[in-house]
Amino acid sequence: MKALLSTATGGPETLTLGELPRPTAGKGQIVIDVKACAVNFPDVLIIEDKYQFRPERPFAPGGEVAGLVAEIGEGVTGFKVGDRVIAGCGNGGMSEAVTVGVHNVYHLPEGHDFAAGASLLMTYGTSIHALVDRGHIAEGDTLLVLGASGGVGIAAVELGKAFGARVVAGVSSEAKAEIARAAGADEVVVYGYQPFDKDASKALANRFKDAVGPDGANVIYDAVGGDYAEPALRSIAWEGRYLVVGFPAGIPRLPLNLTLLKSCDVAGVFWGAFVAREPDRNRANIARLFQLWEQGKIKPRVTETFALADGGKAIAKLGDRSAVGKLVVTL
Repeated sequence: MKALLSTATGGPETLTLGELPRPTAGKGQIVIDVKACAVNFPDVLIIEDKYQFRPERPFAPGGEVAGLVAEIGEGVTGFKVGDRVIAGCGNGGMSEAVTVGVHNVYHLPEGHDFAAGASLLMTYGTSIHALVDRGHIAEGDTLLVLGASGGVGIAAVELGKAFGARVVAGVSSEAKAEIARAAGADEVVVYGYQPFDKDASKALANRFKDAVGPDGANVIYDAVGGDYAEPALRSIAWEGRYLVVGFPAGIPRLPLNLTLLKSCDVAGVFWGAFVAREPDRNRANIARLFQLWEQGKIKPRVTETFALADGGKAIAKLGDRSAVGKLVVTL
């Protein structure tokens, strides 16, 4: 079968279209004929050997897919060949077929296309886990979202509004600000590009403080890291929750005296490990996402699609932070 392959450590330019053996379904597994594969920042890291796990090469990147059930493994119930499904697969999604454990496969409701379906799990799954399980978001909270025009950022903005929060979005351009506003952000801070010296960092902290208001941000969703982290933390509320989601701008160093002064929490968000460790809680979150989707409170925003052979171009746009919304490879 055709697949976009990582055969050597490197950037998107190292990916080549090639062939892999067609997978089969083992115990507790489903083979999915892939119709769409969403692109996410972990795809940038995994081909550079910088992610939490390193698949044996050659492998196809792509951690979430939508498609049709092609084969059912021993012990699998609730699915049949031909069902429309979405699934989290970790890697292997940029191929004609992929094997997935049934614990992370979900029926795709009629009326939703494969591209949108492939865009739900990782971004919205990460964000609902972050905001609900780790951030304990409540109605009336103020939520600050960094990187609010990307996949997880848009999901965090939409979910924050769905849960009754006032949402302040942080983005790097006016074009991205429009994306955040369309997702429901109440206010937007457009910040410059790092690195920041001491004065620039202080200025950004003051802009965040002005935007979130005098009481500070109850929840900060940081999907950016780098020099943006400390200014954001300085805007946190008393007993606020700072959510560590990702580091496309680099891994930051936070002055821990700020956590004492604000009596705040810094919470890591590792959705993939949560799925593996607590599949029942994750399925409950995904069920809630489907309800919100049906109610029109969230909507995966697919902004661009790519052919399988051009999947590297999509990954490159994630890597240079030029992407807005969700990028999807279609087959």
